[in-house]
Amino acid sequence: MSSRKPTAFTELPIVDVSPLYSENADEWQIAATKLGQAAEETGFLYVTGHRVSLSLRQSLLAQTKRFFALPDEQKMDIYIGKSSSHRGYVPEGEEVMADGKRDRKEALDLGYEVSADHPLVVAGTPMIGPNQWPQLEGFRPAIEAYYNAVFDLGRHLLRGFALALGQPAAFFDKYVTCPPSQLRLLHYPYNADAVDAQGIGAHTDYECFTLLLPTAPGLEVMNGDGQWIDVPLIPDAFVVNIGDMMECWTNGRFVATSHRVRKVKEERYSFPLFFACDYDTVVAPLPEFISGDEPSPYQPIRAGDHLFAQTMQSFSYLIEKQKNGELALPDGAKGLSSFGQEARKKAGANA
Repeated sequence: MSSRKPTAFTELPIVDVSPLYSENADEWQIAATKLGQAAEETGFLYVTGHRVSLSLRQSLLAQTKRFFALPDEQKMDIYIGKSSSHRGYVPEGEEVMADGKRDRKEALDLGYEVSADHPLVVAGTPMIGPNQWPQLEGFRPAIEAYYNAVFDLGRHLLRGFALALGQPAAFFDKYVTCPPSQLRLLHYPYNADAVDAQGIGAHTDYECFTLLLPTAPGLEVMNGDGQWIDVPLIPDAFVVNIGDMMECWTNGRFVATSHRVRKVKEERYSFPLFFACDYDTVVAPLPEFISGDEPSPYQPIRAGDHLFAQTMQSFSYLIEKQKNGELALPDGAKGLSSFGQEARKKAGANA
């Protein structure tokens, strides 16, 4: 659990990351400094100056609308419970948050495409494997093109965060070779009767950081005073937030900030790419962020096990498999909401 917390911010900072694309490495630090400040003070920020084209984003939305317009039985042909690598369609009510409420959304979960004969798949590594694709002409090429573009943006951000931490730009690259980085196509249906309705409950994200492309308002972020701050749309900008692994690596210097989706009346689509490190990466506070005065509250954690454990506690089909004895949580698995402000509230209640 972090001893730090975000500031009492009332809006998110905007960071132009175009310097990270420069051939002049001296310019990278311009964006890196601003990324580091945002990661420390809010844990959330807007990113502009990226190279994910408008045409790719428009195609992503168009193809996503096609998929969710399909009959339920056709979408269930690729139900996530049929996948051995947690890829596929997630019907409304499948996910359960830490407060026990079921989310009011549907999703298509896709990941870093890995063939069935890849060594990690053959070894049975959770969350790694081939995607389940719907039988829609043009769907897969459009989604893969977007995935590749936003993942490339993630690699540039990773370089910026490394520099912000006083490390070489390529410091984290060795931990991102075949990661379980998931792209979710999320659909919140229109509900005229919704009054302050939950879409996604309060949580932090489990990976290094998240790159979010939303189409409508609804996202809220908790500031350091425990207040929920609205995150309005900014044209051509991604919303980026720090995840659990980056908080652990930095010994709480970077903050995994709790957030939620609520007040969902209008139909809404949202596209988070959860930028993860490789499954077997052991994440622990970097030595330069550990003070000799007191021990770090962060224990070493296997990145993939943390992701899988949180997922196993959130999806009904995986919860059922645990009840049936088909699956067991990884050793040392943390409960839901083990980072960010939610974790601090739990610790305070138990003190």
